[in-house]
Amino acid sequence: MKFSKKATLGLLFSLTLIVAGCGQKSASDANTASTGTSVPVETKTAKLNVQVSFYPMYEFTKNVAGDLAEVHTLVPAGMEPHDWEPTPQDIASIEKADVLVYNGAGMESWMDQVTGSLSNASLIQVEASKGINLLEGGEHDHHHEDSEATEHDHDHDHANEATTEEHDHDHADEATTEEHDHDHADEATTEEHDHDHDAEAEAGHDHDHGGLDPHVWLSPALAVKEVRNIEAGLAQAAPEHAEQFKQNADAYVAQLESLDQDFKAAVTDSKRKDFITQHAAFGYLAQEYGLQQVPIAGLSPEQEPSAAQMASVIDFAKEHQVKTIFFETLVSSKVSETIASEVGAKTAVLNPIEGLTEEEIAAGMDYISVMRQNLEALKLALNE
Repeated sequence: MKFSKKATLGLLFSLTLIVAGCGQKSASDANTASTGTSVPVETKTAKLNVQVSFYPMYEFTKNVAGDLAEVHTLVPAGMEPHDWEPTPQDIASIEKADVLVYNGAGMESWMDQVTGSLSNASLIQVEASKGINLLEGGEHDHHHEDSEATEHDHDHDHANEATTEEHDHDHADEATTEEHDHDHADEATTEEHDHDHDAEAEAGHDHDHGGLDPHVWLSPALAVKEVRNIEAGLAQAAPEHAEQFKQNADAYVAQLESLDQDFKAAVTDSKRKDFITQHAAFGYLAQEYGLQQVPIAGLSPEQEPSAAQMASVIDFAKEHQVKTIFFETLVSSKVSETIASEVGAKTAVLNPIEGLTEEEIAAGMDYISVMRQNLEALKLALNE
């Protein structure tokens, strides 16, 4: 029997209290056991305890925090994060954290339910994509236009919402008139972060990100905005270190801006502007640099393309004489290889950096180096 995500997470929440209770032993208890007397101990470490959802958030946070925080990633290395769900141990770790950093935009479909269960009132939650104009899931595929970007700072088209408290997504003053896929136009919400994800999960939208594209980190220009949001969150948690966080962020942003300029230079005079990729992860990158993404699958790499979708991509590849079909490192390349074989093309890696493999970690790879590999792969494919 397959349990719904809502039921599974509900069970995990119940178990978390047990795990947290059984797994904790205070420092004073340990002192008493070893010496027979209770000795005052320091209960708070000098470094921030920061939990992050998955790899890009780790990379950005670590570069801002430097040595001032212990940064821990929830999604293990080598695991595709779209379908990952937290264990009771993970939830207990979040409960003990000073800061929780996550991408948002629906990438972490479990986030609202998990954070809603926590009792840590002092936990600072940093949504790295906050304030970024998000794309709808299908609007940048095949024939995207820059004007099609939805300029709603995470508004999810809550057109007529009535909020009675400050909302993390800055929806308080929003008024939109467009019809949204989620049909939230007449909702009235009175709590923070209530996107009605439970109902969406039950309707079979567990991994569709609510129709929004969460892959903002793949545009170096937008990665800068995520870094700045993380900087602000860490400064809120440890204001005494705000200046150091800023210096660290400035240094890392300089690297991202250099990467951004290199992407712009590489595509300016390229022979073609289209590329075929395994799933729709590169919409923000394509929009930023005037390219056309043609994805085989949807926003999640686990979404199997239909026969009609496969046929459409094959037709596109033949018509436009595409010579390279891109695949990814954390999921099977079978579909990409099938299309490449059908059209006489080769395959190559275009990495969405949703996580690093053990081999990439061992080789000392990071966000900047992987993005530079992506740049080189795109330069070859766009000039064939």
